[in-house]
Amino acid sequence: MKIQFLGAADESASGVIARLVNQDAVPADLEAVLAEGAKRARFTGKAGQVFEGFVERSGKAVRVALAGIGEASAKDRKAAVEKAGAAVVAKYLTSGETALTLDVTGAGLSAEEAAGALLGAQLRSWRHDVYRTKLAADAKPSLAEVSLVGAPEGTEAVWEIEQAIAQGVSFTRELVTEPANVIYPESFVERCKARMEGSGLKIRVLDDKEMAALGMGSLLGVAQGSVRPARLLVMEWLGGEEGAKPVAFVGKGVTFDTGGISLKPPAGMEDMKWDMGGAGAVAGTMLALALRKAKANVIGVCGLVENMPDGNAQRPGDVVTSMSGQTIEVINTDAEGRLVLCDALTWVQREYAPAKVIDLATLTGAIILSLSHEYAGLFSNNDGLAAELNAAGDASGDRLWRMPMGPAYDKMIDSPIADMKNVGPRFGGSITAAQFLLRFIENDTPWAHLDIAGTVWTDKPGATWDKGATGFGVRLLDRFVRDTIEV
Repeated sequence: MKIQFLGAADESASGVIARLVNQDAVPADLEAVLAEGAKRARFTGKAGQVFEGFVERSGKAVRVALAGIGEASAKDRKAAVEKAGAAVVAKYLTSGETALTLDVTGAGLSAEEAAGALLGAQLRSWRHDVYRTKLAADAKPSLAEVSLVGAPEGTEAVWEIEQAIAQGVSFTRELVTEPANVIYPESFVERCKARMEGSGLKIRVLDDKEMAALGMGSLLGVAQGSVRPARLLVMEWLGGEEGAKPVAFVGKGVTFDTGGISLKPPAGMEDMKWDMGGAGAVAGTMLALALRKAKANVIGVCGLVENMPDGNAQRPGDVVTSMSGQTIEVINTDAEGRLVLCDALTWVQREYAPAKVIDLATLTGAIILSLSHEYAGLFSNNDGLAAELNAAGDASGDRLWRMPMGPAYDKMIDSPIADMKNVGPRFGGSITAAQFLLRFIENDTPWAHLDIAGTVWTDKPGATWDKGATGFGVRLLDRFVRDTIEV
């Protein structure tokens, strides 16, 4: 979608004109018929509320919308403005209109808040119609251009940053949405290479033979049942102080998860194409950081496998040796994400000695039972890092909730024949999964695990996304970098 900045709305606007208005503050210069219509429709300007009408201006019928941005004194002002921009785009995306003007004149917004209207609009406009060959004409997106008028000085500079974030979120959604016959370990790598070309990111790829030589028996054990070979994708962005230790983001990239020999039930298995949501979030974040030239040193690592149940697949009861040298009894082959992550975590720590490590994974259904789809689970060995991530979650809208860890949970994954087993008892499944990963964190490196199983995909539209992939994690990690590294 084309984004542009214009002068006065009356002179330059085309298509739908949407006035962003504060709660209980309908503009005084609004035509009487629109003001009366808004009143009778009970439009009050709550965040995300939209009212529309038609008026005659200069002899032409003009479609005008009012979009609420909530109370002027609200604490989460930017989020409310994003919601308004997104709500207007959702209303007109397939309306037949080709242009939309967002008019923030008189709304009293800062440059950051005004740019938020565009960010909400851009995020909400994302769709993936590649495989829909018989889409009805009135269901196809028609809106091609969004303009912003009345914005304060500095908004365009802020938008340069925000549009990079939007591109990162969109790329994550693309990766998560593509079917597993299109995105698998090798093609995931190629898609990232193509999208990141010219961005300044340095990309490295380890194939299955290189990983075997490094002793990654845990990750490769998951992949051995598939004809698709595993890959470890590494993305380097060194935009910070030379020699400064990087922060590492590690993503689980199970491009399709059948459960392996511990086969999942057929109902809903098609959703397991998004079991690489953690890797998708890491790739989208790295793209966003590179596009906005972040002043930070960041390493992104994606452990990419496909978990299939053929005659060569690992069995329940098998014992594998991880890169760390620790042995794992595989009790359930459907608890595969932690087997992938543990080797990726060991590799990035030994290769880069990062200052902090954060992993993201659609790891457990248990986290959905705990937090539904509202929060991702946060587990950490470091209170300071946990607090930083919680703050970034609140600021970005990718919300986190810290979960407990401790020795009592750790004992639940002790194995009678190996150093550990890959699952514990029925209860506390997301916690024992985090305890498993903690065993691979070396030298007390500050570490956090984000279980995003409930937040990467949705069956209903949200404020800035439609049904499907949400792009969760990109805005969170970008905000974390801004607030803790680039300060």
